[in-house]
Amino acid sequence: MNITERINEHPLVFDGAMGTVIYSKGVFVNTCFDELNLTKPELIKEIHQGYIDAGVDVILTNTFGANSIKLKKFGLGGKCKEINEAGVKLAKDVVGERNIFVLGSVGSRLNQGSVLTAENRERIEQSYYEQIEALVSAGVDGIMFETYFNIAELLLGAKIAKEFDIPVIGSISSTKELETLEGLDIKKALKKLDDSPYIDILGLNCSIGPHAMLSAVKRVIGAIKKPLVVQPNAGNPQKLDGRTIYMNTPEYFTTYSKHYIELGVRGVGGCCGTDKSHIADMAKAVKAITSVKKHIEVINDNDIERRAVSVTPTDKKSRFAEKLFSKEHATTIELTPPRSTDLSDVLKKVEMCKKAGVDAINIPDGPRASARISPLVTALMIEKQTGMETILHYCCRDRNLIGMQSDLLGGYAGGLRNYLIVTGDPPKLGNYPDATAVFDVDAVGLVGVVNNLNHGLDIAGNEVNPPTSILIGVGANPCALDIDKEIQHLNNKIDAGAEFIITQPVFDTDALFRFMDKLEQSKQKNKLNLSIPIVAGIWPLVSYRNAIFLKTEVPGVSVPDSVISRMEKATTKEDGIKIGLEIAIEMKQKLAQYVQGYQVSAPFGKVERAIDVLRN
Repeated sequence: MNITERINEHPLVFDGAMGTVIYSKGVFVNTCFDELNLTKPELIKEIHQGYIDAGVDVILTNTFGANSIKLKKFGLGGKCKEINEAGVKLAKDVVGERNIFVLGSVGSRLNQGSVLTAENRERIEQSYYEQIEALVSAGVDGIMFETYFNIAELLLGAKIAKEFDIPVIGSISSTKELETLEGLDIKKALKKLDDSPYIDILGLNCSIGPHAMLSAVKRVIGAIKKPLVVQPNAGNPQKLDGRTIYMNTPEYFTTYSKHYIELGVRGVGGCCGTDKSHIADMAKAVKAITSVKKHIEVINDNDIERRAVSVTPTDKKSRFAEKLFSKEHATTIELTPPRSTDLSDVLKKVEMCKKAGVDAINIPDGPRASARISPLVTALMIEKQTGMETILHYCCRDRNLIGMQSDLLGGYAGGLRNYLIVTGDPPKLGNYPDATAVFDVDAVGLVGVVNNLNHGLDIAGNEVNPPTSILIGVGANPCALDIDKEIQHLNNKIDAGAEFIITQPVFDTDALFRFMDKLEQSKQKNKLNLSIPIVAGIWPLVSYRNAIFLKTEVPGVSVPDSVISRMEKATTKEDGIKIGLEIAIEMKQKLAQYVQGYQVSAPFGKVERAIDVLRN
């Protein structure tokens, strides 16, 4: 199976920067990095090995500038064949018998601002033949033209590469204005490559960081048919409160990589500034959310004959359910389990919420995939010691299907009645980078498991009598990058048995209204019963910095300019909290006639702020 076939089967992880890592090893910038294939082969092999250990599916040879035109500047014009063949051998030696593709890296011959002309075409054409022939004869699995700004030159190189009957990737570089360096809109540029018979896979790489690359992906993804590979730089400087901050941590990089995949990108990797730590983080996340591992199929209760059981009506499952399905708004506040065995502070906050008339406490499951006291135990202790109902977030990440079913039955036996079923984030986004995810099922599958338990069946189809009566909640993101995909996923969860929805924090009420309109349209089009309660997530902002970070650096979150302008007026910490509270209250009031409840976050554990939102 070649790379074109594999990338259409499931997303692939590409390696990161070569030049950045070479420089970090103490090699001067005036050195010919391609010649290191001959002079420092162990260094190049070490870099390849780092990326392979990180979990890549594809590595590129150290031959980006290994063409006679570029090599001539170093007095190496006659060593083109030798350097390219050595580059392939080093990569293939490290890969060994692993199922990893080795692509020949080919860079532009033109300098920025130059164009392909009748005078330079023959020389450029000859240099492509020389380099590509060397790479192919040495055994590469494909050719990757990367960091191109001139489409005519890229198409020329691709045409030559295709004569060798090998997969070809054509990757262009974009400015922050989403144009090539020669001023062509990237959508038009990629469309030209998409229409070319010489290119199999498209690419965007270099020049811009993860955030700008997300905008680029959204610009082009609907206009192309061929697979797209995205390789942003580690990060570009961002202005925040007058300071220049570089957002280039592996976690930051990985967060965006996941969203590229969600939008339909078929390959992700890194360019300038990235190293094996970025790729290792990204590889775990991408492989956890893609179809590399097939989920276990959950047996539907309608497919099995069994004796009748008494099923509890949805609105009778808990006090929270009764409130949710009444004409009053149900209210919840989120409290995070502590990083110690001491629950006293959490219990004090729960008592404050209880006195304020809050209906339930939301208990997140492993926030940011870090180690805290068990959310299930936290929920049981809260209910036992305060009498306050909880909504336990339960995710698919950490347990296999048998363990999840045992938890659900055990929690129910202990009195837990309300659950929010979520797929969960991969653990490498937390404090334990070597932890692995399980993901036997996603949220749709786990909703099906709980629904079956409510109807008297376990995961093997065995009878459970009496059945559970768990109120099944699911999450939804009204500001999802691909709103149609989000609604389809929500439809699937509802079909599986979901009974209420809690949205991610909404800073733009219009976004929620648009989401609800699309949900209603989907209901009518597909003749589905989607009339289940919606609980709106609300997060009181605390500062202008908080607001601008959410707007510019958190994918899937929409913070309107009007909100940013209001938060910018805060001159003190207290002002920021006051204005954030005012905005949250206004959002709550705007949503009142459209939703059945509110889920309010308590910033930094300050439940007083969440209570203030609900009181007004």
